[in-house]
Amino acid sequence: MIVDAPIIQNSAVADSLARVTKKFQALPDSLSTMTPEKLHEGIKNFNWNEVISQLTDTGVSLALRIAAAVLVFLVGRFIITRLYHLLLSVMVGRNVDRSLTTFLLSLFRMTFFFLLLIIVISILGIETSSFIAIFASAGIAIGMAFSGTLQNFAGGVLILMLKPYKVGDYIEHDKYKGTVKEIQIFHTIITTYNNESIIIPNGMLSTGTVNNYSRELVRRLEWRVAISYGDDVDVARKTLLGIIAANEHLLKHGTEEEHNAPNNDENDDEKPTGNKAPWYVRWLGINKKLQQTAAQWREERKKAIRDNMPQLNFTPSVNVESLDDSAVTLVVRAWVKHADYWQAFYDINEAIYKQLPQHGIHFPFPQMDVHLNNENKQDQ
Repeated sequence: MIVDAPIIQNSAVADSLARVTKKFQALPDSLSTMTPEKLHEGIKNFNWNEVISQLTDTGVSLALRIAAAVLVFLVGRFIITRLYHLLLSVMVGRNVDRSLTTFLLSLFRMTFFFLLLIIVISILGIETSSFIAIFASAGIAIGMAFSGTLQNFAGGVLILMLKPYKVGDYIEHDKYKGTVKEIQIFHTIITTYNNESIIIPNGMLSTGTVNNYSRELVRRLEWRVAISYGDDVDVARKTLLGIIAANEHLLKHGTEEEHNAPNNDENDDEKPTGNKAPWYVRWLGINKKLQQTAAQWREERKKAIRDNMPQLNFTPSVNVESLDDSAVTLVVRAWVKHADYWQAFYDINEAIYKQLPQHGIHFPFPQMDVHLNNENKQDQ
């Protein structure tokens, strides 16, 4: 059977119109039958009291939340402030290092205020888990961007806790030498003898080699004096020892315990204050016999350490170090307190230069003997 094309097209159009009509009929009555008159009547009959009641309840609830958050913040700030001053008093009373005290107090305040902020936000009805997640993500991003700064921060914490040096010490790191002026969280400031301020990152100081000249109370001075071949070594030695004996800054005798007492004890908490036992001993209720046993054990440990360490000899010495090409080199060694190091060094330099020639000791110049071999050649 053959059907004409126009009949098929008319049937498709009719099906499409039927589907559209069916969709309009499926619309809600409130939309399909909406007229201006019905809209005006709906607005007129709207229940405004219910809306006002809901807005009032919401406003009162929000006001109560805000009031509670403000109250919690004020009370929390008061408690944190009181704890801050209490911690400050304890640390000052225990003679904790000033740099470490500042760092710990700052860390305490920031940590507890952050916790207080989280509590206040939760009281206001804000989802804290999302806030903490955002903060953690931001912290990771910032940490990756400032990895070097965080390394310096960790280095500052190690320096403040382990105390390889402290404010006032004379240290050397790499090519920098100077007196420590400040130990900050991210860097250390040293002042050179030329009054130059050198800022060194703490990460380098905590992982590198630091020479702390001030850790011990005494240092050894060395001079290398070159004298001419043929000069009397005994006369030179006697003259140099006389120069050392005449200097008031150099140590001529004494024991290590007298001149090399530790600059700072490793365990300050173990030192009793007068006849009063340490605070943790009183708190734990440790009896006197146990305290004496512990003190005896500490003394034996210190003695064992001292016995295994090389003992220092403060007697000045002058010895022949080497026989060089143009001179005999004498090495002069003497000990001096750290505070008098440079003054003694310069005084002995000047005394050596002035007094050795007066006793017939000469300072040689570099020499080289050149021998020329002249041969008379006969004309061929």
